[in-house]
Amino acid sequence: MNVVSLFSGLGGLDKGFADTGYNIVWANDFDKYAVQTYKANFGDHIVLGDINEIPLEIIPDCDILIGGFPCQPFSMMGQQKGFEDTRGTLFFRIAEIVDDKIKRGKKPKAIILENVRSLRTHNNGKTYKEIHRVLQDVLGYNVFCDILNSADYGIPQTRNRTYIVCFDNQNAKFIFPQKEKLKKTLQDLLEPEVDNKYFLSDRILPTILSNGTGGYKAKSEIDLEIARPLCATMAKMHRACQDNYVTQKGKIRRLTPRECARLQGFEDSFVIPVSDSQAYKQFGNAVTVNVSRAVAQSVKSTFINLGEWVD
Repeated sequence: MNVVSLFSGLGGLDKGFADTGYNIVWANDFDKYAVQTYKANFGDHIVLGDINEIPLEIIPDCDILIGGFPCQPFSMMGQQKGFEDTRGTLFFRIAEIVDDKIKRGKKPKAIILENVRSLRTHNNGKTYKEIHRVLQDVLGYNVFCDILNSADYGIPQTRNRTYIVCFDNQNAKFIFPQKEKLKKTLQDLLEPEVDNKYFLSDRILPTILSNGTGGYKAKSEIDLEIARPLCATMAKMHRACQDNYVTQKGKIRRLTPRECARLQGFEDSFVIPVSDSQAYKQFGNAVTVNVSRAVAQSVKSTFINLGEWVD
């Protein structure tokens, strides 16, 4: 089945679907460094640019549309007809793309969207309510939603994300992938030898290990077995109550980009062609491949049960 990917980043969501037998025919992201990494690993089918400025006719028809779109508040004014309340948001562009396909008789069979855990409570729940309304009532999809944690799918990272899975077929009975017992720890993913630049200096160590200042207090812990969520601003080196630090050879260090890649489910063959700063940002924003692959397999199983799966 052919897939179009939006907000692709370095390709975590795409890889999970590609590994499961889907064909990624077109992808898009506006970050030139993320596109550089994507091309180095998956090919030239990704287009650099703002999705709002790419003509609808340029976007290929597909069986499935996927994307980890940014979360934005929606206006709740007006009569809630059509796309009025989502206009100006990136979700609106997704809906607009699908609506264009529907008008041309090329409606995607499924839509899979990924977002932060707080999507369902964002803006007092109004954001998700509007997303669900547009997907179900306006675009005509059968909508399923759940929160999945990377640590439940073989990766030692606490990373909860909202997944929205939609089928055009109203008879679809989708079941989110079953959790599995975690068999690895963060320590199992560490590189045995790393460059000295990753070790913390004696000068910065007290700040990194402090429990916060002023009104912000949180317990700083290092050498966790299950990593804290990787974030896009890891390059700034937050305190140990926010970022991940480990002890190696008696000294404390930050994670390397390769270790971050492993914590997002990428094999060591995954090429990292960008600077450390850009790599931290990309892996902090990435979709965990193991979770994507599990969701992709559940979607595939649903299509098989419906008799709609096509290799």
